[in-house]
Amino acid sequence: MTINCKGQLIDLATPKVMGILNVTPNSFYDGGKYKSEAEILSQVRKMISDGATFIDVGGYSSKPKAEYVSEKEELLRIAPVVTLIQKHFPKTLISIDTFRSEVARICIENGAAIINDISSGSIDDKMMETIAKYDVPYIMMHKRGTSETMQKMTNYENILKEILFYFSEKVALARSFGINDLIIDPGFGFAKTLDQNYEILQKLELFDILELPLLIGVSRKSMIYNKIKCTPEESLNGTSIINTIALTKGANILRVHDVKEAMECVTLFNKTIQS
Repeated sequence: MTINCKGQLIDLATPKVMGILNVTPNSFYDGGKYKSEAEILSQVRKMISDGATFIDVGGYSSKPKAEYVSEKEELLRIAPVVTLIQKHFPKTLISIDTFRSEVARICIENGAAIINDISSGSIDDKMMETIAKYDVPYIMMHKRGTSETMQKMTNYENILKEILFYFSEKVALARSFGINDLIIDPGFGFAKTLDQNYEILQKLELFDILELPLLIGVSRKSMIYNKIKCTPEESLNGTSIINTIALTKGANILRVHDVKEAMECVTLFNKTIQS
């Protein structure tokens, strides 16, 4: 199972780690932490050194009730960071966390290798056309509603069945545009209750039916810290446990704030499955 990133084939049969670089002032965990070029480069250097295959850059918080950010402001946050990373770490595979096609286009033209869209093209109907034009891997996430409404949209008759149907439609649409490399993300925490998140985790193997790489993003999320009664800052151990469970159930990419610890999960998991 491979994806083509700027001519480089990445084999996802061996799980990979995607490091999160939020350049937003209001992310739920690390908002406002990376403001200067020195801070950004230091964090990217650390994530690469710790084993990250991808660096996911985001300029628009998707947490519940996050405030609106204009396209211009999102670009002002993200585009210089893409250029900066490309200048200092030219071999780094940069993912862009955006649902806007114009942000995706500009970042790809400046060196980004992957687009990570929480809306799977639902917000910007030009997104899939853009992905197809530039032939980059496309991460599609499941969600309902907006950041303001999603926590009220958790009424599912059969959550796994509905998510799989959602992806079957999105995959068919993406293929109709000629998009080759697709990755799916169940969207933990997006329009799901705590119990629904754990039901998805428990039945994660069902996503094998889609025959696509699976990205898991649970890093320091409320499904962890609310369950074990701690803060996001105290939820690293819980994150590692959930990531390990996800690996045993077929996860191909772990999207995390803490790359070193995620790589330890991958290393130990790989050792357990060696024949």
